[in-house]
Amino acid sequence: MAGKFKYGVSLYSFTDDFGSVMNVEDGFDHVADTGATGIEILGETHVTGYPRPTTQWVDKWFQLLEKHKLEPTNMCSWVDTKLRLSRNLTVEEGAAELERDLNLAHLLGFKFLRPKFGVVTSDLVPDPIWEPAVERVLDLAHKYGIVICPEIHSPTPIKHPVVDAYIEFIERTGTKNFGLLIDTGIFQDRPLPFWPQETPEMRKTALAFLDGIKVNPEEFLDIAKYVVFVQAKFHKINDNLEDENIPWPKVISALKRAGYDGYLSSEYEGRRDPWVAIDQVRRQHVIIRQLEKDFDEGRLA
Repeated sequence: MAGKFKYGVSLYSFTDDFGSVMNVEDGFDHVADTGATGIEILGETHVTGYPRPTTQWVDKWFQLLEKHKLEPTNMCSWVDTKLRLSRNLTVEEGAAELERDLNLAHLLGFKFLRPKFGVVTSDLVPDPIWEPAVERVLDLAHKYGIVICPEIHSPTPIKHPVVDAYIEFIERTGTKNFGLLIDTGIFQDRPLPFWPQETPEMRKTALAFLDGIKVNPEEFLDIAKYVVFVQAKFHKINDNLEDENIPWPKVISALKRAGYDGYLSSEYEGRRDPWVAIDQVRRQHVIIRQLEKDFDEGRLA
């Protein structure tokens, strides 16, 4: 029998609301208002004083979690391999950045850490230091009970050397503290509107992925046992509660048949005008919760 999803929201969804119509406390309120039980953050963006918040800030963090009955899910971080123009980070420096963020994630109660390494190609192949740097902090991740989970994000499809390398790492080390994070933007099968200043020529070349890389959701079943977290990326849900870019019935069906029972963490990445994201996240929760119910009751195959 398929497991039950857990529902969360990333505060990244409200990026342009912060500082205009929303503060972090408001963000907690809007996440809880969807009925979600999990909250996801960007460490550098949402933790005041990152990477060393004050005791008062940490106390407030846990007060808000308790008030809204939320649990910390995933903390997003970066390993800035291009920090210096003259050279890339060494393995030791990369491991130190991971250790820094593992310590913060543990302090705040997170169970997943998504590090984003600098990339060396347009299809998001990470800097080669990722593997030895991660291996150096696996014991610390194990001590904290945290799973390090790089994201599979458009334009990287599931059938790709990046994914193969992550799976080979899991198999070689036998670790339970490293897994895959799937960003559902890889399943986008219809184009996004043009960005401001974007030209048709740009869409044909560097930004071609904005038309969608159209990964077949059935491919999720091939890697499901390595997936520990899903960021439910989306861009626009219209007034008829139809997602204009992500084929949710196919995605939810594949996740359910694969037995996935982890978090679906809403990650809105559409129009950034204030208040829009709040409504869009609510719409997405209506859609994906109904689709899960339809699957469980036999109306979605």
